[in-house]
Amino acid sequence: MLGAVVADEGARTRDTGGRDFPFTSRDFERVRRLIHQRAGIALADSKEEMVYSRLARRLRALRLDSFKVYLDRLEAGDTGQEWQDFTNALTTNLTSFFREAHHFDALREFLAGLPATRRVTLWCSAASTGEEPYSLAITACEAYGTLTPPVRILATDIDTQVLATAERGVYPLERIEKLSADRRRKFFQRGQGAQAGQCRVIEPLRALLSFRPLNLLDARYPMRGPFDAIFCRNVMIYFDKPTQLAILRRMVPLLGADGMFFAGHSESFFHAGELIRPIGRTIYRRAGVA
Repeated sequence: MLGAVVADEGARTRDTGGRDFPFTSRDFERVRRLIHQRAGIALADSKEEMVYSRLARRLRALRLDSFKVYLDRLEAGDTGQEWQDFTNALTTNLTSFFREAHHFDALREFLAGLPATRRVTLWCSAASTGEEPYSLAITACEAYGTLTPPVRILATDIDTQVLATAERGVYPLERIEKLSADRRRKFFQRGQGAQAGQCRVIEPLRALLSFRPLNLLDARYPMRGPFDAIFCRNVMIYFDKPTQLAILRRMVPLLGADGMFFAGHSESFFHAGELIRPIGRTIYRRAGVA
C-alpha cells in the first residue's frame, strides 16, 4: 500500500513539474538532513528544485528509478564515492578572480609590512575552482615583487571535482578578462591550437599552492598552523549559527598572533566575539590578541 502511495505522489509530481523521477517532500527532507550531517549545509525550503535538478543527474548515472532508492543506498553506506558525488552535487561554487578586492589590498599591505625573511603561510579554506587561491598567489607575488615569494598557500575544498579544476589551473579566457592587461600577461599563458580560448596559470604561481580535500565539519583538521591569514569567504552563509561557531572554534586557534581571518561580505560573527574581533570590512583577528 505504501508503494502505491509513493507511486501516486511521484506521478503527480511528474504531471505538475515535468520531472523524470518521483521527488516527495519526504525525499527533500531526507536530503536536507543528510547534507547537513555530511557537510553542515543548511538547505532552505527554496532549494527544492535545485536539489532535484542536481541529484537527478546522479540517479540517471546510477540508473536508479527513484530518490527513495538512491537515498536508501546512501544511508546503507555501501559506497564512499557516492557520498562524495552527493556532496559535490549539492555544493555551490560561485567565485572569480579578486572577488571582494579590498581583501587582497589588505593582504598585500600586511605582507609588505612583514620582514623579508619571514616565511608566510596562507589558507584558502573554500578554494572552489581555484580563482581565490590563485588571487592570493598573485597578491603575494606583487607584494614581494617576485614570482618566488616566501609564501605557501594551502587550498582546500570539500568538493573534489572543483578542487581538481583548481589544481589544473586552466580557465576559459573570459574568466580573466576583468584582470588588468599586466596581470594577464604576467600570470597566465594563452592556449594555442586546440587550446585556443583557454588560459593556464603560470607554473611559478601554481608552485606556491598545495591542494587538499577537506570537510570543514571534520572534528580535527590535518594542518597545524599557524597561518598568517585564513580566507573563509562566502561559505559560512551555508551553515547555521551553531555550525559556524563549531568551525570557528577549530579554525581560529590555527591563526598566528597577528594573523587575519577574511570572511565574505554577507557574513558576520557577532555570535563569536569570544573567538574573533573585527578589524576592517569583514576582516578579523583573534580575540584577546593586541
